[in-house]
Amino acid sequence: MTILAVLYENLFAPFYDYLFMQRALAACIAISLSSAPLGVILIQRRMSLIGEALSHGTLPGIALAYLVAGMWLPALILGGALAGLMVAFFSHFVSQNTCLKEDASFSSFYMIAFALGILILSLQEGSIKLVHLLFGNVLAVDGPSLIFMVATSVVSLVIFAIIYRPLIYECFDPLFMRSLKGPTHFYNFTFLTLMVGNLVAAYQALGTLMALGLMMIPAVAARLLAHRLKSIFLISILFALMSSYAGLLLSYHFNWPSGPTIVLVAGGLYIGSLVYVLAIRRH
Repeated sequence: MTILAVLYENLFAPFYDYLFMQRALAACIAISLSSAPLGVILIQRRMSLIGEALSHGTLPGIALAYLVAGMWLPALILGGALAGLMVAFFSHFVSQNTCLKEDASFSSFYMIAFALGILILSLQEGSIKLVHLLFGNVLAVDGPSLIFMVATSVVSLVIFAIIYRPLIYECFDPLFMRSLKGPTHFYNFTFLTLMVGNLVAAYQALGTLMALGLMMIPAVAARLLAHRLKSIFLISILFALMSSYAGLLLSYHFNWPSGPTIVLVAGGLYIGSLVYVLAIRRH
């Protein structure tokens, strides 16, 4: 067998031969394209904790929907979206109307939501389904789930492009943005809504605990390697796509769980970027 044949067999054949691998790759591409730019904005605005809060905040809605309707996807998506939006709304409301900062407000609500989600799931027997809800299964993505992920990605990218400039102004000069007396609260809440939508879309593939990984880790690694915003966006998307492709291949060849494998590959890229930056500084 030639080297080219070996490379094809290991790197491309799984995606050519199996429909479930094609769907998994398409789902991961959709998630990567829309989630990575949101992660960059979170890093620039020092809102990493808020991303984690929203990721965990979807759990009680998904758990309650699962308890009522089982693994029916529309109910799970609706439940997760409603719970995430409630966490975002109440956290934002408290931070705007009390002395609490946004990170403290989000921390409180996400811990409450996460504990509530675990409590609801504990009422249902079956640890396997619990693991599925927490960590997802990208290899089990079906047609309707894939359509939802792609649609969420497209809508998210369009809205993100519309509110891009106000978000960037808010990142680098929030006082100037507020002096314009524009609808900053509207832009902030729209951004949080996009995050909830992407986290809920990624839940089927990566689970509620892993969904944030593909959003944040490539963005953090890109921030280490680049200083210009355009470069950070491009590198974060590239790292997210590389993590998805390599993670799916490793998952297929070694029979590892796909969600954690994809996030671990992203973690490897982050560690590699960290080592590279530290080595450059020493020289």
